[in-house]
Amino acid sequence: MRLDELATAVPSARLRGDASVEIAGLAYDSRRVGPGDLFFCVRGERADGHRFAAAAAEAGAAALVVEEDPGVALPQLAVADARAAMAPLAARFHGDPTAELKVVGVTGTNGKTTTAFLVREILEAAGVRCGLLGTVKQVVGGTEEEVERTTPEAVDLQRSFRRMLDAGDRACAMEVSSHALVLHRVDAIRFEVALFTNLTQDHLDFHTDMEDYFAAKRRLFAEGRARRRLVNVDDPYGRRLAEELDCLTFSAAGRPADYAATEVELGAAGAAFTVSGPGLRKRAAGEGGEVRVRTGLPGHFNVANALGAFAAAVEAGVEPERAAAGLAGAAPPPGRFEPIDEGQGFAVLVDYAHTPDSLRNVLAAARRLTEGRVIAVFGAGGDRDRGKRPKMGRAGAEGAEVVVVTSDNPRSEDPEAIVAEVAAGAEGAAELVVEVDRREAIRAALRRAEPGDAVVIAGKGHEQGQEFAGGRKVPFDDREVARAELRALGSPA
Repeated sequence: MRLDELATAVPSARLRGDASVEIAGLAYDSRRVGPGDLFFCVRGERADGHRFAAAAAEAGAAALVVEEDPGVALPQLAVADARAAMAPLAARFHGDPTAELKVVGVTGTNGKTTTAFLVREILEAAGVRCGLLGTVKQVVGGTEEEVERTTPEAVDLQRSFRRMLDAGDRACAMEVSSHALVLHRVDAIRFEVALFTNLTQDHLDFHTDMEDYFAAKRRLFAEGRARRRLVNVDDPYGRRLAEELDCLTFSAAGRPADYAATEVELGAAGAAFTVSGPGLRKRAAGEGGEVRVRTGLPGHFNVANALGAFAAAVEAGVEPERAAAGLAGAAPPPGRFEPIDEGQGFAVLVDYAHTPDSLRNVLAAARRLTEGRVIAVFGAGGDRDRGKRPKMGRAGAEGAEVVVVTSDNPRSEDPEAIVAEVAAGAEGAAELVVEVDRREAIRAALRRAEPGDAVVIAGKGHEQGQEFAGGRKVPFDDREVARAELRALGSPA
C-alpha cells in the first residue's frame, strides 16, 4: 500500500517527501523493523521513538510516522500524536478487519479473563469460529499463542484481527485493559459488544485515582465505539455507566436489569441460575423469555461472569438456548479458581485474585465449599499500586482463619518490604504467618491444612514465573508447586 493511500486514515496528517513509497509492514520497535516498513516514532515513558529513527532507516524502513522531524532522509507522515495514529493506520493497512469480525470487548478490574473465555466457548459451541485475545493466551484460527500483555499495541491487534479472518474466525472475544484505552490501542476497533464487569482498586500506579481509572474504562462505552453496550449494575461504577449512557444491563444480585440471574444455586461443582428480563424476552424463542443456565464455575462472583458472558453472546447473535448449552459445557480458564487434586483430604484452589475485592470474592467462594477452615496464601506485586497492599491483608484476614502472607512478583522492590505492608493489614487474622519465600509459604499452608479445610493460593493463577529486579524471571507455577508439595506431604517421611 502506498504511503499517501495509508495516510487517508489520519486526515490531519501531513506528508513529507515521496508520498508514493510502498509500505510493506508496520513497526513501532526499531529492533523489529523490516524492509519497507512504516516506523512509528512513539514517545514512551522511558524512550522517545524519534531517537531510533536512524536505526529504523538502517534496518530498511521505507517511511516514518513522526511528531517532529528526526533529521532522517525518509518520507514522513507528520501527526500530532504518533501513538494515537497507530490504530487508524494499522486498521487501514490491514483492511479494517473488525468491520467483518464480530469483536466482544470485556473490560473491568476483575472477571475479564473468565468472561472473555466464556464468551469464546459459547460462540464456538454455537458454531461461530472465535478468536481470543487476553491475559492468559491468544487464539488465532484455533491455534493458541502466548501473549506479552493483556491488550497488545494497536499494530499487533489489527494484525491479529486480519490473521483471525484469514484463518476462518468470524468473531473475537478480547480483554480490554484501562492502559489500552488510555494509550489508544483499541481506538480503531469496531466492537460488536462492549461489556463492563466491575471496578475496584487496582492500577493506581498508572491512574491518578479511582475517578481517573473509571474515566479510562468509560472510554470503551463512548458513543460510536460499540454496537451494543452491556454493564453490570451490581457494581456502583456500572450503575453510573448505565445512568450516563444508553446501555443494556445485567445483574446477578437481584437488581432490575435487561438480563437478571434469579433462582441461583451454588455448589462445589458450579452454579445454576435462571436468566430473565426484557433483554432476553426480545431474543428468546417462544414465550416467557426465561432460560435455565448451568456453569461449571463455582462461586457467586462466577455467576456474574457467566451471566455477562451469556448476555454478550446473545447480544452478538447467539440464540439464548444455544448460549445456555454452550455455557454449560464451557471449561474455566487456567488459574481461575482451579482445583489441585493429589488425593489430599482438603481442597486446594489456585486463583489469579490480586486485588482486595477479587481476593474477598474468592475466599467467600471457598468458604461455601468447605465446613472446615479457609487458609489463604497471597501477597502483592512490586512496582504497582502500594495503596492496595494493606487492603489485601485485611481482605485475607476477614475471609480466612489462617493467613499466609508471601511474595508475589516483587519486581524492583524489596520483597520483605512488600510483605510487611500486606501483613500490616492482616494483623487481625486468627493466625498470621509471614513467609517471604513463596514455595515455603505454600508448603506452610498445606502442612497446616486438615481434612475438610480449603487452601486458596491467590495472586498469580496461570503465571509461570516470578518477576524480580532487572526483569529477571524465575520459573514458578503455583499449580505445579502445590502439586509437588502435596505429593511430598503424602509421601512417607
